[in-house]
Amino acid sequence: MTNALIAEKNKRFMPVIWTVSILIPLVVAVLFYLQRKMGGLGNLNVSFLPHLNAILNSATFICLIGGFVSIKNKKEQYHRVFMMTAFVLSSLFLVSYVIYHSQGHEVPFGGQGTIRYFYFVILITHIGLSLFVVPLALFAIYFAITKQIDRHKKIVRWTFPVWVYVAFTGVLVYLMISPYYPA
Repeated sequence: MTNALIAEKNKRFMPVIWTVSILIPLVVAVLFYLQRKMGGLGNLNVSFLPHLNAILNSATFICLIGGFVSIKNKKEQYHRVFMMTAFVLSSLFLVSYVIYHSQGHEVPFGGQGTIRYFYFVILITHIGLSLFVVPLALFAIYFAITKQIDRHKKIVRWTFPVWVYVAFTGVLVYLMISPYYPA
């Protein structure tokens, strides 16, 4: 691919990636607001979704590690499969998460003492860093697809640890709060 063609693709797709990266948190925030203001958007039984979300986050974490190991062993095809699977699983998680939080009830953490502080540190860092996963992952995928490998390598130095942390702490948050979900 020539530099001119890459520049043209970048000019076309970079604004799309930034727009999607900004719109997703805004849509999530609006749905959270609607859930709090109106008590949800319907009468769906979404009680199974936190469990599904933990499975999706666990599978994402495993795929991210598989992708890392694959690329370190120069198995690019396996790396691509693992990383695209991680992206699809994360996307499914995001949809499931939005559905749950627009329909379900807020579940407060019931732990006391030091564990409560630990939970909130994990939760806050998880939520804060999750805002960066979408743009980082989209740029990493875009640079890989367009064969901008140097740019891909530069961004995945940030993408990989952030995405792994968010996937892992998502499961950790679930495990910590799961005893407080209604039966």
